[in-house]
Amino acid sequence: MERKEDGYSQDDSYLTAPFNDGDEDSVLSSNFLLDTVGHVVLNQNSDGLSWQLVEYLYDEKDESSCLGLRSVTKSGTKTKFSDVYAVEFLGWGFVREPFLGAGGCILDHSSQMYRFTVHVVQRSNTIPSLLTPFVYTFGHMNLEICKTWVNQINASMDMESKRPKNLLVFVHPRSGKEDGCGIWEALTPIFSRAKVKTKVIVTQRAGHAHDVMTSITNRELNFYDGVVAVGGDGFFNEILNGLLLSRHKAPYPPDPGDSIHPVENELNTTIHNAEEAILESCDHNGQSPLLTGSEHNRPQALNCEQDSEFSFPNKRFRIGIIPAGSTDAIVICTTGVRDPVTSALHIVLGKRVNLDIAQIVRWKMTPASSNEPCVRYAASFAGYGFYGDVITESEKYRWMGPKRYDYAGTKVFLQHRSYEAELSYLEVESEKGNSSPEKESPEIATGAFPCLPTKSDRVSCSANCSVCNTEGVDTAPDGLVADAHLSDGFMHLILIKDCPRPFYLWHLIQLTKRGGNPLDFDFVEHHKTPAFTFTSFGKEGVWNVDGELFLAHQLSAQNWKHPCDGAVAVAELI
Repeated sequence: MERKEDGYSQDDSYLTAPFNDGDEDSVLSSNFLLDTVGHVVLNQNSDGLSWQLVEYLYDEKDESSCLGLRSVTKSGTKTKFSDVYAVEFLGWGFVREPFLGAGGCILDHSSQMYRFTVHVVQRSNTIPSLLTPFVYTFGHMNLEICKTWVNQINASMDMESKRPKNLLVFVHPRSGKEDGCGIWEALTPIFSRAKVKTKVIVTQRAGHAHDVMTSITNRELNFYDGVVAVGGDGFFNEILNGLLLSRHKAPYPPDPGDSIHPVENELNTTIHNAEEAILESCDHNGQSPLLTGSEHNRPQALNCEQDSEFSFPNKRFRIGIIPAGSTDAIVICTTGVRDPVTSALHIVLGKRVNLDIAQIVRWKMTPASSNEPCVRYAASFAGYGFYGDVITESEKYRWMGPKRYDYAGTKVFLQHRSYEAELSYLEVESEKGNSSPEKESPEIATGAFPCLPTKSDRVSCSANCSVCNTEGVDTAPDGLVADAHLSDGFMHLILIKDCPRPFYLWHLIQLTKRGGNPLDFDFVEHHKTPAFTFTSFGKEGVWNVDGELFLAHQLSAQNWKHPCDGAVAVAELI
């Protein structure tokens, strides 16, 4: 192969045969100069790209240089199209070619040629859940060859049909450390390169995103492939409820005055028939209904005029979140890492996970109030007692940012209050040696609660989980319940009995530790269930629902198994 004086080969032709045995299915192959690497043969096949050096930087026997760098190995590099999120033609410019100088030192020699870049996603070697963008710049003297490769790669990426093209983005400017706008601005180049169009709404007040999602017509919503929340768990919850409360028709779970009966076939079926249920939504703070049905025995009327434009549930439409909050539990559970770049990359690549949603109904706000059903949906967590008091106290210190939870938690812990309530739930008993959800049957349980084994041998939820049928996204196996699944149709009811203060502190410490055992205590009860009811004694009734306050004296909940796929990696419902 003859070389030009500028260091680039005159052989600009396509190769008619694969470069090596590993690329037998190559459909396109050419010589390129890869920036900072050297001369390579680039191959394209049906799955992705691969390239291999055709010229080494220095003698293979010399494994060191004056810079302390090892020699380039003979193995090539491969990347799948599913990990490529953008390709750009850069035009004429410099491409750096490393070569050996005197004494074996690696020096840069730049040549001018036509260039294009391939933007790919790579996993961290130390934290597999962490994704980082990486850029490869290829150079060639022939303009048409560069453009042909750009067109071919774009055509292959267009076949990734699950990737979003248009997204509605809500940014919470005061969430977490009040840097929501800064986080989004840093991520916009990723969306721009991936050719994802975004309509961005920076919220101006509490409940702003909820109101937009409630008022937007189905015809307008059908224009988008999904909605993204740049904020925390509470902000995600606000958008989720704005979407579902006005569009999802579902039966209520049993109210605390009803008897909970075991269900025989579908675990998510309740004793209330869908034709006898009416949905009423609550305002952002859970104080009063925004939408009130005229009769309790009829289902809520949906906007029939728009149904043909946007049917719901909708497998195409996804909900995603980019972490910018104080806790970001939803992101950690679905992507395995609290990193805005990772979430953004999951979104543009069209990665998705299924996520169960809990339907929570408040029947009474106070003991003296009449039944006024009010529906909320939760994606991550609903807590009463200590957790309700912590979220109430933390609202006074929002100016402290994420540290407000530590401060409020310490104050509430030192008070060491007890809370009395009555619960009924459907208890799930697994067949011996079988952990499949389809083989589990629920039974009614009230009063005294038998504990489940604290160290379960059930399968933990992780990437490619067989229970959740989740592919391509790493999920975190830790948390309050390490073996809980994102999409198995169940909730995990955790009951803390009265205990000495040091024991409860140790429980909280175990909860914050990776690999901890927060359930491994005699005063902790753990119940897997598809539905439960709750009635508090006295006037106390403050719940923490995905980081938002929810006042309820009588409450019931049931799990709602993924009606649609996630969207943003959380991304996807997310």
